[in-house]
Amino acid sequence: MADDFLRFRDDEPTEEPAVTLDAFLDQTNSSAVRLEAGEDVRLLLPHLHHISLIEVDFPRFRDGRGYSSAQILREAGYKGELRATGDVLVDQMDHMRRCGFDSFAPNAPIDPEVLRATLDRYAFRYQTAADAAVPVWKLRHG
Repeated sequence: MADDFLRFRDDEPTEEPAVTLDAFLDQTNSSAVRLEAGEDVRLLLPHLHHISLIEVDFPRFRDGRGYSSAQILREAGYKGELRATGDVLVDQMDHMRRCGFDSFAPNAPIDPEVLRATLDRYAFRYQTAADAAVPVWKLRHG
């Protein structure tokens, strides 16, 4: 299983608390930023080189805007920690991981065995994504 890189909020405390996007843009010297749903992640692109943590809030499990934010950040070359926070459900974590999230701070506790089963559910992937999974068509055709 490739979940050895997954972290949860309590695993490794961040040295600096995340500030809101507005506060960050006013000072730009923080290394941790929190994005609320609907905020424009593209405002962070010029500052990615000194941000070590970006928290993306999911106010409701059915709000998918955070997936787009993660994809934009990873496509722009962001290499730091990308944390999904809020109403994060275990059955979403595999998709979040594919979009580029590598840590999670869910509102409700997650059973580690259920998480392992969820992340191991699919042996092959059909699309390329922000993660390192090689699509099955590429494996077949070398």
